[in-house]
Amino acid sequence: MAYVRKKSVLPIYFVGFVWLLWAVFGSLRRPADYIMAALVSIIAYLLGKLIFPDRGYALPDEDEERDAPPHPEAQAAKEPRSQAQAKPQSTGNPEIDKLIAERDRALGEMRRLNNTIEDEVISQQIDHLEAVTEKIIGAVIDKPAKLPQLRRFLNYYLPTTLKLLNAYDRMDAAGVSGTNIDGTKGKIENIMGTICTAFDKQLDALYGEEALDISTDIAVLENLLAQEGLGGTTLGSQP
Repeated sequence: MAYVRKKSVLPIYFVGFVWLLWAVFGSLRRPADYIMAALVSIIAYLLGKLIFPDRGYALPDEDEERDAPPHPEAQAAKEPRSQAQAKPQSTGNPEIDKLIAERDRALGEMRRLNNTIEDEVISQQIDHLEAVTEKIIGAVIDKPAKLPQLRRFLNYYLPTTLKLLNAYDRMDAAGVSGTNIDGTKGKIENIMGTICTAFDKQLDALYGEEALDISTDIAVLENLLAQEGLGGTTLGSQP
């Protein structure tokens, strides 16, 4: 911590004021006049120092300034810029990068809606849709060759589901009962179960080729075991 003393200039003004008054109302023809004016100036200077003393200021050292935590307002001003500069890492595949961005946007929207919609059944269904959507898109991120199977889901099923949930949220927030509001909310409540089932089937369909490959492998293995006389015995069946 460094201390800096700042001298007050007002005592000097007092001295100037004394000489001004002396020149106007007094006499400066004899040496004694100058001596007298100087003495009065010294008194005025000392009086000014007494009334307006010098002030000391404490300045932080460079090390302390560097180690000190940033001011909250300054930190807040920096955060948006840092966040704007932060970019998600690219996978090298523009389509997969776009898919990841769409996944994050959709999941974020589902969480927001789930926080505002109070109906417990709808809330549980949104939880289910969020988990299944993450698995669906995650399966395609792991194997981009499956992306064509997801076109209809991404272009229609997912955005339409979010559109319906947003409509339900707006009407629910209106806080009134009416033919249009109650009827529309009821239709959305009725179709949510179907949507959850459709999302489950979409996830299951993504593993269709793998299931076929595994079934083929099992069939081939069973035939080979039978030809070698090794089939027909299960673990633990021997006495």
